[in-house]
Amino acid sequence: MTKTKEDVLRIIDEAGVSHIRLNFTDILGRLKGISVSRSEIEGILENGQGFDGSSIEGFVRIEESDLIAIPDLRTFRIIPWDIDGVKTAMMFCDIENPDGTPYEGDPRYVLKRQLEKAAKKGWTFYVGPELEYFYFNGSEKPEMIDEGGYFDYAFGDIGTQVKKMTILALEQMGIAVEASHHEVAPSQQEIDLKYQEGLVMADFAQIYKFVVREIAADNELHASFMPKPVFGINGSGMHCHMSLFKGDKNLFWDEKAPYQLSEIARQYMAGILTHVKEMTLILNQWVNSYKRLVVGYEAPVYLSWGRRNRSSLIRVPMLKKGHEKSTRIELRSPDPGCNPYLAFAVMLAAGMRGIDKKYELPEPIEENIFTMTPDRRSKLKIEALPNSLENAIRETEESKLVKETLGDHMFSQLIANKKVEWDDYRQVVTDYEVKRYFAFL
Repeated sequence: MTKTKEDVLRIIDEAGVSHIRLNFTDILGRLKGISVSRSEIEGILENGQGFDGSSIEGFVRIEESDLIAIPDLRTFRIIPWDIDGVKTAMMFCDIENPDGTPYEGDPRYVLKRQLEKAAKKGWTFYVGPELEYFYFNGSEKPEMIDEGGYFDYAFGDIGTQVKKMTILALEQMGIAVEASHHEVAPSQQEIDLKYQEGLVMADFAQIYKFVVREIAADNELHASFMPKPVFGINGSGMHCHMSLFKGDKNLFWDEKAPYQLSEIARQYMAGILTHVKEMTLILNQWVNSYKRLVVGYEAPVYLSWGRRNRSSLIRVPMLKKGHEKSTRIELRSPDPGCNPYLAFAVMLAAGMRGIDKKYELPEPIEENIFTMTPDRRSKLKIEALPNSLENAIRETEESKLVKETLGDHMFSQLIANKKVEWDDYRQVVTDYEVKRYFAFL
């Protein structure tokens, strides 16, 4: 429900809110914010809050530092626990230049711009990400809190208790939760949010990570969304379920088409498969992301689609009769360390490119691709995702689609940042190298 300035002020006073966090996101997906007092908020709701953008990753140069955070009133919500003893609220902001134009380095603006392209066709983009994470004892190194596995449940388990607290807090903030469960690896968890329109869900993903971390910390745990925090067990993914609607009609469903997938759905999937290598840097943006994207731990590596095949990059969930509106595709490569605004933007852009250019979708692969021989994969023309941050950068640098979607400023800043990260990583002498080579070299 859209809120007015008067609504927000009334809720603040009725709830006794003392501080309001004005949140935005940097280029790497990290939640940033400015805390303001009740006495200041009325003017800020009217005119925005100025801040120095030169110290925010991917934002402006120091000589162009002035930016304005404009609160989006629709995103106002009260944080359901006191912070430093005071009741606090939060809302997301759009970032503007001093002249009132949108700031092109704002990830939220990148997604809004892409959603507007879909809206011009009368389409609404829905997405439901499954963000996996780990609970650990302490934040210095990953110490497991349980030895559980997929769907294990123990009422007295600390992870179960903290997860329940987290779900309650999310629901108190108006974020609908569909389900939760223990994931495959020890200490690994998943809370599934009900699908939402793209911008709403990107905001929700940021709140989700904030709430998970804060409640874990309050219970002396460390919640990590690192894609691969522990060698030898499954990493954490962010499988993204997507669909396009026109009004109440799901444009991905066609009762008479093969697999009940409409032509639009097939072209959308073909767009993802065609462009996914060049947008992998956005979906898997860290050096550590590529430790997850390896064979043997359920993460997708090869470019294919299927219905029952969980080794595929894209899976089409099978539905019960009467649930046609739930027709969707599931992209399985993104991880929870990505920037959700940029990730959703490039996924939508690739899908829409497939529709606009009428890309043809290859036949589904229902074999286990992980166990195929290289010759078999070659015969089926199954390509692989980039296998390192370095290779992902190379793919993205040449991508017209990603550059167009992000805009020149965001594109160049992200590439530059990731090159620095790769250079830093490749210069480090790791424990692996010392153990393997030191004694005989």
